[in-house]
Amino acid sequence: MAPLYQEYFGLDRPPFDKAVLDSELWLPSGKQDLVEDILDALRARESVLLYGESGVGKTCVLRVLRHRIGNDGFRLTYCHNAPLGRRDFYRQLCRALALPDASTAGALVHTLASHVQDLRTERLHPVLLLDESHLLPQETLDVLHLLMNYDWDSLPLLSLVLIGLPELHERLALRRNRSLYSRLTRRLRIEPLAPEDTAQYLRTRLRRAGCERDLFTPAAVIALHEAVGGAMRELDRLAQAALREAARHKRRLVDVEHIQTLLHASG
Repeated sequence: MAPLYQEYFGLDRPPFDKAVLDSELWLPSGKQDLVEDILDALRARESVLLYGESGVGKTCVLRVLRHRIGNDGFRLTYCHNAPLGRRDFYRQLCRALALPDASTAGALVHTLASHVQDLRTERLHPVLLLDESHLLPQETLDVLHLLMNYDWDSLPLLSLVLIGLPELHERLALRRNRSLYSRLTRRLRIEPLAPEDTAQYLRTRLRRAGCERDLFTPAAVIALHEAVGGAMRELDRLAQAALREAARHKRRLVDVEHIQTLLHASG
């Protein structure tokens, strides 16, 4: 059953729902540039560090990247469970490289040595995306360093994309991790939405839900942006709640008073 606000505003679907196809995701120009930077790095067989505060759109960037990259010469493996135990991590790494499972560091090195020529002649370049990498145990970072330094630092076996909160950047900059850090050729920070991005985001999501008019007054847009600090995930939650609040009071537009009511109730 559709939410009541959806019928009230004549929407085809909930505009701020998570169930959005990768191809329909909207990104502001700054985040589109990040996708292009990552694609450019992967085509050059480089590795990437992508970091930013919680909710600013890291997952959206990765989903757009997944849509853009398709099957165009890459084999993409996404790992979202960063604090994996060593054995599980080694297995995940082997699957990213399409190698037999290894459960120890020694077995991993042996497997790599046995299949290195196959990996280098393979048409699909492996790309391993490690989300929530700020939670990676130090021993895992040490293994990644060894992997990136494989075979006298020649042609890389895979491209690594580490994604996490700003403390990931701080950890990698420490002396112990400096060697791994130096091999992450692209270091990209993802920033929160700008005020004009917030307005465009709301407008785009509403139009894709079948609404051709603005449902948020300019003052409401400003209040939303300030309340969420440019975080896309929190913007979705609060914008949806604001539509429910306006519909409950039979208002045709979401105004700043609806935002203030919600913030007061949660604060």
